[in-house]
Amino acid sequence: MKKTPFTDIHIALGAKMHEFAGYNMPIEYSGIIDEHMTVCTGVGVFDVSHMGEIWVKGPRAQAFIQRLMSNDISTLEIGKAQYSTIVNDQGGIVDDIIIYHYEPDKYMLVVNASNIEKDWKWLTEHNEESADLENSSENIAQLAIQGPKALETLQKLTKIDLTKVPYYSFVIGSLKGSALDNVIISNTGYTGAGGFEIYFYPQYGEDIWNAIFEAGEEFGIKPIGLGARDTLRLEMGFCLYGNDLDDTTTPIEAGLGWITKFVENKDFTARAILEKQKKEGVIRKLCGFHMLEKGIPRHGYDIVNENDEKIGIVTSGTMSPTAKIGVGLGYIKPEYTKLNTPIYIKIRNKNLKAEVVKPPFRKL
Repeated sequence: MKKTPFTDIHIALGAKMHEFAGYNMPIEYSGIIDEHMTVCTGVGVFDVSHMGEIWVKGPRAQAFIQRLMSNDISTLEIGKAQYSTIVNDQGGIVDDIIIYHYEPDKYMLVVNASNIEKDWKWLTEHNEESADLENSSENIAQLAIQGPKALETLQKLTKIDLTKVPYYSFVIGSLKGSALDNVIISNTGYTGAGGFEIYFYPQYGEDIWNAIFEAGEEFGIKPIGLGARDTLRLEMGFCLYGNDLDDTTTPIEAGLGWITKFVENKDFTARAILEKQKKEGVIRKLCGFHMLEKGIPRHGYDIVNENDEKIGIVTSGTMSPTAKIGVGLGYIKPEYTKLNTPIYIKIRNKNLKAEVVKPPFRKL
C-alpha cells in the first residue's frame, strides 16, 4: 500500500489502519463518534494526502476545463475555488472535483483518491485544446483542519488574516514551524463544520503536522480518521463518489443541477443530454431521508413503498452521531421524492419506515 507523509504518525498514535484507494489510511483513533463530535464542537485534523491534484496550464486551460466540466469557470476569479463535475459522453459523472484558479491560465483540479488514474486518463485522452496537464498527486500533501476552532488554531501559524478568506477562496502563504512559504490555505472542507484545507510539499509534512497540533492544543485538537469524515459529510448531505455518484449517475439526478451551467458559449460534454433531463425530468433522484423506526440504513439496501415494491436504493447511510437516528441518501423514483413522503428501508428482510427529508441531518 502507498503511504502518505503522515502514515507513520498515524500508526504511532494507535490509529486503526485500513486500505483506501491504495493507501494505508487511518479509519479511526479514539472512536468515530468521539472524533465526529470533536470536529462539530472543537477542531480536528484529517490526513487527506491521498487526494489527487492535477494542474491545467496554458492559454487554452480555461477552454479545456469549460468543455469537460459541468460548472462555468469563465467568471472564476484568481484565488477562488469551485465545485464541479467531470462528465462523460452519456452525462454520467467521471468524478466530482474542486477547481482552484491559481494564477492566470493556471488551475489546480483536486480529484478523488480512487479516481486519480481514471481522471488523468480521461483528461489526457480528451485534451483537444492541447492544454498543459501535470499530475502532481505524488508531490502534494494535504491536511484538512476542520471545526469551529479551526480558524483560531491555524491563525496562530500565519500572518494572513484568515477571517478575510471567504468560503471557497484561498490564499498562498507561509506557516510558522515550516520553512515552506507557498502553502495553499483554502477555506473549504467536507465536514460542514467550517475550517481550512492546506496543500504543501510532502517533505514538510511532519513539521506542519507538529505545528498545527501545538497550535490547537488549547482547543483539544485531535487527529480524525476517515470513519468520522464519512459520518460528518453524510450528516451534511454531501455526496461521496463511488456511493452517491458514479459513471452512471448524472449531475441532474444527483441534485447537482446548481453546478451544471447551461450558459451561452459553453458547449460541454453531454450538455444536450443533461439539458433534456433538466427540462423533461429524470427517472430517479438522489434524496435524503431519516428513519422513523429504529434501524441503520446501509449502502445497497432496497427502498420500497408501502406495497413492498422497490422504488429505489440506499447509496449512503449511517446512525447520525448528533441526531441519534438513522439517516441516509438514496436514489428514488420521482413520485416518491416530495418532502415528508413515507418510504421504507428493507433492513434484514424487515421494511422499516422512513421519510424523505432535506439534508443537513445534523442537530447540535
